[in-house]
Amino acid sequence: MPTAATGVGPTDGPIAGLADALGAAQTILADAARSVRARVAEDGRISAPLLDREQRAAHGLAWLATYVEALRQLNAYAERMHAAGRLGEIETLLVRLGAAEYLAQIFGGIPMSQSEIVRLSDLGVAAEQVARNFERAQGFIVTGSGAGHRARIVELMREQRRATAEDPGLDDTLSAIREEMRKFTESEVAPHAHQWHVRNEYIPLGIIAKMSELGVFGLTIPEDYGGLGLGKESMCVVSEELSRGYIGVGSLGTRSEIAAELILGGGSADQKQKWLPKIASGEILPTAVFTEPNTGSDLASLRTRAVREGEAYKVYGNKTWITHPVRADLMTLLVRTNPDEPGYKGLSMLLAEKPRGTDENPFPAPGMSGSEIEVIGYRGMKEYEIAFDGFEVKSDNLLGGVEGEGFKQLMQTFESARIQTAARAIGVAQSAMDLALRYGEERQQFGRAIVEFPRVSDKLAMMAAEIMIARQITYHAAREKDSGRRCDLEAGMAKLLAARIAWSAADNAVQIHGGNGFAVEYPVSRVLCDARILSIFEGAAEIQAQVIARRLLEMAN
Repeated sequence: MPTAATGVGPTDGPIAGLADALGAAQTILADAARSVRARVAEDGRISAPLLDREQRAAHGLAWLATYVEALRQLNAYAERMHAAGRLGEIETLLVRLGAAEYLAQIFGGIPMSQSEIVRLSDLGVAAEQVARNFERAQGFIVTGSGAGHRARIVELMREQRRATAEDPGLDDTLSAIREEMRKFTESEVAPHAHQWHVRNEYIPLGIIAKMSELGVFGLTIPEDYGGLGLGKESMCVVSEELSRGYIGVGSLGTRSEIAAELILGGGSADQKQKWLPKIASGEILPTAVFTEPNTGSDLASLRTRAVREGEAYKVYGNKTWITHPVRADLMTLLVRTNPDEPGYKGLSMLLAEKPRGTDENPFPAPGMSGSEIEVIGYRGMKEYEIAFDGFEVKSDNLLGGVEGEGFKQLMQTFESARIQTAARAIGVAQSAMDLALRYGEERQQFGRAIVEFPRVSDKLAMMAAEIMIARQITYHAAREKDSGRRCDLEAGMAKLLAARIAWSAADNAVQIHGGNGFAVEYPVSRVLCDARILSIFEGAAEIQAQVIARRLLEMAN
């Protein structure tokens, strides 16, 4: 196959040179995986102590693999769009810019965080191998990330008067859903979101009722239970568009999604008939009650007890970082039902009913109390620490009717939860770019709009390219889930990358606003706060990288 410098070869795709550059990146990844595995394997198996010791290299491998997967999905997107006759100028420019920049970072250094850059030497890739494959990719890197390409992307965005200028490649059904959600968000959410944030107010129940009418809460619930019976890709579209208006609104839908998936995957027939139609209609609002003050991601150390007394469980313990619990009617409550079983084996999931509360009386239920955790972003639902002291749950509400299945049941939802979070991150990133483009066009300095200055337009172009990357890797994970294939790796990569992209977009949007971006009155300050949580919840970035790395290293055997 010819290199990027010689044009399109017989097996090249619609973006000249991308297929060969992707091949170079895949070769580097295979070498890195073998090298890191040699460091952490003992007697042919991955050693947990060695994996911890080599955490930097392992996490670097996770980021490298995520970048290569992003390149694969950009290439696949270009091929699909070309085959459909929909690969236009801006789509081509964005694919080229995104792929060129990510290739350059693969060979120059991938930022795992602002201060942690992982380089191929850290992963044990030989210098000659790096040089040989960089030569394959260099032509594409040089031609794909030029200043003219960046300027043209922003010019096209301005001509179309919208920050989402490219065709995301959705089918007619998903495009119609996107348009419906966008209209709702633009008319009902975006005009009020900043006020809800600044005042730390709940999202109004009227908004929740309209979301119910639109089918948000029953999106992926089967029609037999009153839902729409759609797939996870539709969930991505809805979560993205709602979060573009306000992440709190986008996250309301995920509360129901998590609860419904738990019940669908682990519930009895009676539990499905009882709860799923009510979740789908929005009649009941659920919340997830998993995290404890001293456990975080270490669910095996969970201590909240549920003691069986007759026809009920009595719950004792503390939970923290519980989202939207006051107005919730149903808690999916992870507890330890068998204290003699260590780790995950003694955990069970309860479908715990509770009355709705108010700010004045948040938890009007015997044996339950709590206090609000004040947060800088991700508002609209409110976070609480909750104490249980004899709180009662009917024994019939043990999920699946069998104790000790709680962690297994929860694990079945992790793929969807991470895909959801990635989709919300895309919405937040898109919101940041919307605000930045608008401000860049309106703000005049030195006699012209600041968007005309290259350092401003370059930021906007890269935001657009990275949002495309996040969208394609996330929607790919959703399609894998819809196809019934295991996708924990793809979901984890989507969440890891999209969260970083959201933070980068929000940070750059504030920079474009200058001093005004630091003012509470400007919505971009809210978007920055909202973006920051995305690399922490649903598995912090470091935990996510660890999970991805372990899976990659097991596959490399």
